[in-house]
Amino acid sequence: MKFKFTHNNFNVLDLEKSLAFYKEALGFQEVRRIAPESGEFILVYLGDGATSHTLELTWLRDRSEPYNLGENEFHLALEVDDYESAHAHHQKMGCICYENEAMGIYFINDPDNYWLEILPSSMA
Repeated sequence: MKFKFTHNNFNVLDLEKSLAFYKEALGFQEVRRIAPESGEFILVYLGDGATSHTLELTWLRDRSEPYNLGENEFHLALEVDDYESAHAHHQKMGCICYENEAMGIYFINDPDNYWLEILPSSMA
């Protein structure tokens, strides 16, 4: 048997706000959407345009309270070809939530407080 990654999932409260964030912060684009007629949920899959891995954003109609992320000890990691420009862009957006200058990495957080690690290509 051989397994391969296909996607990760984040549940979000405000789908449009999250879509705008992922487009502005990371350049992710919608590649697929599942929205049943009942309107009880919407699944949106975002792609990076370079790999087949996607990020699934799940919006649930009846959810109104923030998701409990515990101590937020999990994250997704992304490499970037121009680390300095990415850092400046995220700094301007105000979404950098943690920096480890000694390691040469930083984290941004999305509207629901999920953490995303940003790595220079040389570290990935």
